[in-house]
Amino acid sequence: MATPDTPTPPTASVPAAAGKDRMSRGLTLLFAIAGGTAVANLYWAQPLLDLVARDLHASTSLAGWLVTATQIGYAAGALLLVPLGDVLDRRRFIPGMMLCSALALIACALAPSIGALLVAVTLLGLTTVSGQLLTPLAGDLADDTNRGQVVGTVVSGLLIGILTSRTISGLIADAAGWRTIYFVAAAAAVVFALLLRRAIPPLPAKAHLSYPQLLLSVWHVIRQVRAVRWTLFLGAIAFGVFTMFWTALTFLLSAEPFSYSVSVIGLFGLIGLAGALAAQRAGRLHDRGRSLPATGWGWAAIVVSFVVAAFADRSVAGIIVAVVLLDIAVQGVNILNQTRLFAVAPQARSRLNTAFVTCNFIGGAVGSATASVLWSTGGWRAVSLTGAGLGCVALLVWAFGRRGPLLSERSG
Repeated sequence: MATPDTPTPPTASVPAAAGKDRMSRGLTLLFAIAGGTAVANLYWAQPLLDLVARDLHASTSLAGWLVTATQIGYAAGALLLVPLGDVLDRRRFIPGMMLCSALALIACALAPSIGALLVAVTLLGLTTVSGQLLTPLAGDLADDTNRGQVVGTVVSGLLIGILTSRTISGLIADAAGWRTIYFVAAAAAVVFALLLRRAIPPLPAKAHLSYPQLLLSVWHVIRQVRAVRWTLFLGAIAFGVFTMFWTALTFLLSAEPFSYSVSVIGLFGLIGLAGALAAQRAGRLHDRGRSLPATGWGWAAIVVSFVVAAFADRSVAGIIVAVVLLDIAVQGVNILNQTRLFAVAPQARSRLNTAFVTCNFIGGAVGSATASVLWSTGGWRAVSLTGAGLGCVALLVWAFGRRGPLLSERSG
């Protein structure tokens, strides 16, 4: 349902029934697994940096740029490639991108030097945008009455891929060397490309724009629709406090009194799987017309999680409680934000997803940098109190923003 803030779509809108009966449970599960496998490509290298540095005779600091290069490539792919989902045949485009990822993964596995590997992981980040193409596609194929649940399930798959990728990478590298994980991931990309080519139904292009017009239209929607700006701002803060917490948590668990090893610290990420389950539940709240109030409750939970964390600097149990509560709240807020954005302009979901991912990426980068500064000046308590304060700011933005004519409580 359009609002006074919603501009008239520049192209013919998608028929109201276009998504009915097209997103079966099996196809939803395939999208979730394929998307999770794709986004995991961004994180294979994180637990392997020391191993890669030794094997390629590079310094650990230089190997650390592998993560940064992958993220830079991913940011470029989200900005430059994801909008094409609105103008290309996604039945060909998405499998094509997965095959490109497979080639980049093979290049990573065969890299003879750290320089070659840096180039390969940058290309890997650039091409591993399938998950961000599958999410808006799921929104297009889903019925209006269950769009939130379907999108939530797909996003859950992406989150599970992120959370489990480091553990899987470490286990395979220990058993068969660091190059093996890239060969395995390349094979998986080819398999899912073939499966998706057969499973995605043929869909007409939703817009007919030149490439420059396509990129400019992302900015036009942000500028014209207040609801989009409001949602993107909340999303950036949510991802910012999330990455701030997890960056600082690594510092905390590495220091006294914990002094945990890298492998033990990595296991804390598995606790965050609760957040992946919360994403699907949050999608159902959207379908029931409870998106805006549920977002407020999510931000209240984020504030509480940081308050708990502030007093848990010497308690593993307290940290686990804070991790579970923060992950559930942040991922719930994330899927509610994303599903509401998809309701603004059905013909531009891929472009709106570009804006969403880019803003979250910026928020996450700022959050990581802020964590380092706060840790060096005030330690864990400073990080926790800042997170709680930002959560309160977001609550105020939510409270004032929801009073205006923002978005319909239902998808469509």
